[in-house]
Amino acid sequence: MLQGLYILDDFDLIYGSTYEEIGKLVNIYAPPQTRLTIRQNITLLKNADVIFTGWGSPIFDNELLSAAPNLKAVFYGAGSVKSIVTDEFWERNIKMTSAYAANAEPVVEFTLSQILFSLKRGWYFVIQSKKQQNHVNRVDVPGAYGTTVGIVSLGMIGKKVCELLKPFDVRVIAYDPYISQKEAEKLNLELCSLEEVFRHSDVVSVHTPWLKETEGLINGELLSSMKQNATFINTSRGAIVNEPEMIDVLKTRPDLFAILDVTYPEPPIEGSLLYTLDNVILTPHIAGSMSGECHRMGAYMLEELKRFVAGKELKWEITKEKALIMA
Repeated sequence: MLQGLYILDDFDLIYGSTYEEIGKLVNIYAPPQTRLTIRQNITLLKNADVIFTGWGSPIFDNELLSAAPNLKAVFYGAGSVKSIVTDEFWERNIKMTSAYAANAEPVVEFTLSQILFSLKRGWYFVIQSKKQQNHVNRVDVPGAYGTTVGIVSLGMIGKKVCELLKPFDVRVIAYDPYISQKEAEKLNLELCSLEEVFRHSDVVSVHTPWLKETEGLINGELLSSMKQNATFINTSRGAIVNEPEMIDVLKTRPDLFAILDVTYPEPPIEGSLLYTLDNVILTPHIAGSMSGECHRMGAYMLEELKRFVAGKELKWEITKEKALIMA
């Protein structure tokens, strides 16, 4: 039987509903560890064939790997693994699998909710009603009929958002230089330049991974080109946006709204106008898995474990190349 350990900051949050099933397939031979306690008890790693981790994972550096000579697979019950892997990890040919697909689900749900709410200019009415302490006069809204939704980047999340938009009477356009025309047709969307997406959309939603090449991709020129009463949504990474330029645009374009679940830095610096501008909706990175939603990530890792034990191909395996482009 495989020998395994849990090493993460909050075991119950991710694996609380799956540990009994995991225990039927793996002998968990020690209590759950955190990234701090495993360094203090590093000899516990000696017999580990598999490690179950998630947010609060240790970094799989040479010290940790040297203490775990039998390690065959790491099950990461969260999203991107970029912050926990090293060159030494990849050199040892250890399997790595991630619950990034599970974590994508609530991001997609959050995004869809904000797209539809924004087409009604919902946040404008919320804020103005509070300020005026009364129902405010209804103003023109784009609405969800015949309007245009723009998607920036068609990775897993971007594609899922497009799939969920299919039943609605909106036109979907997207920017992604790596997507073929055939894939675009399957998603029922039109490929455009980044400039066209911002210029023609009533709502733009960004799902670009944070890479060196994408830092500051969304700049003031793009944002200032947006239509009257348009909305910009970012659930990806704050560094994708040139925030000083965005703030300048939002100051001069009160008709625009920015819904920001991510910022750079996160949270914004003290005194940032992102806290006070009426046309900024700021949420503390809540689009991803929270509370009970996190159990979905544990469930994905349980299914991956079953495949691993059966000698099958892992559905959500992460390679070194794939890790580099994950958000």
